Amino acid sequence: MRSLIVEDEFTSRMQIKYFLEEYGSCDIAVNGREAVKAYKMAIAENKPYNLICLDIKLPEKDGHWALKEIRNLEEDMGKSPEHPVIIFMTTAMADAKNVYGTQRLCNEYLLKPIEKEMLDERLRKHNLIR
Repeated sequence: MRSLIVEDEFTSRMQIKYFLEEYGSCDIAVNGREAVKAYKMAIAENKPYNLICLDIKLPEKDGHWALKEIRNLEEDMGKSPEHPVIIFMTTAMADAKNVYGTQRLCNEYLLKPIEKEMLDERLRKHNLIR
């Protein structure tokens, strides 16, 4: 499994990376602009991500922006709806305002701090691990 972790906060970034490294390689981005750039590079190299963990609150361009851009890029490339990259939005904000409007674009919302058991459960749900 190849993952992209998009997180500006060091401790959260390292925690998610620690959990996901067990299953494969992990790349890091610290803002939405870097996330979209990394996504494009992975596609150009024919090494697409299986999973993107995308924080909502990010500097420069936030997670909502990056999510929409990635889904637009998939649409432009003609990706079938059954095979888009799996995107887990991560947030410390448990209010509906931050979830509303993008729930149809992402696969899951994970509340921080991320717990390994919850992450593994969601990875299994989306057939990323067994």
